Amino acid sequence: MRKIAIYGKGGIGKSTTTSNLSAALSVLGCKVMQIGCDPKADSTKNLMGGKMVPTVLDSIKLKKEEISLTDIVFKGFNNVLCVEAGGPTPGIGCAGRGIITAFEKLEELKAFETYQPDVVIYDVLGDVVCGGFAMPLRGGYAEDVLIVTSGEMMSLYAASNIASAVSQFRSKGYARLKGLILNAKGVDNEYEIVGKAAGEIDTEIIHYIPRDGSVQKAENDGKTVVEAFPDSEMAKIYMSLANTILTGKTQAQTS
Repeated sequence: MRKIAIYGKGGIGKSTTTSNLSAALSVLGCKVMQIGCDPKADSTKNLMGGKMVPTVLDSIKLKKEEISLTDIVFKGFNNVLCVEAGGPTPGIGCAGRGIITAFEKLEELKAFETYQPDVVIYDVLGDVVCGGFAMPLRGGYAEDVLIVTSGEMMSLYAASNIASAVSQFRSKGYARLKGLILNAKGVDNEYEIVGKAAGEIDTEIIHYIPRDGSVQKAENDGKTVVEAFPDSEMAKIYMSLANTILTGKTQAQTS
């Protein structure tokens, strides 16, 4: 079972990238579980026809000891298994602690043993890498970390912080940084800027995703590009990313 954590600054397109990657991996024949680790709980909505699924935390509150896997694991596009950790009521409680609670419940209910996914992808908010948001890096939850970034300054700043956190945990035998996914925002010389930043944190750009209107069109219908426009160039790009993940062979820039 491959276990991958995808981090990135809020608003960078991390969940869009993750859900399209999950969809592409499923098309390639993998059994995929995607776990959203953001209090907004919207990581998997484009795999679920635009619908928000009940979160683990909300289900714990509602069902208490009667909670089962069918309350928190849902089948989306092409049978991708969708889970949302959820978070506390805004202004009350700690979102990071919510992720820890959700992970503990998934373990208690033996989610991985029951569903036996080939690939588990954690979609994690990366503006702050502390407490529960660092949970996928620890305790064997994720083996590899990918960071979604653009050439924008704050996105690269977040990427550097995430890489630093991964480095700290790596010394303890935890997850390792596999590289950056450049989700282009149209910044001048963007590939070169991100390439330089990658070198500074001792990693590389493993894939380039250009800006394309088909992504928003698909999301307007509550779908990934892979589902909505399977023959499009963007779908091919996400399929190429999936192949990169499976083979470890970095794709050349296509911009």
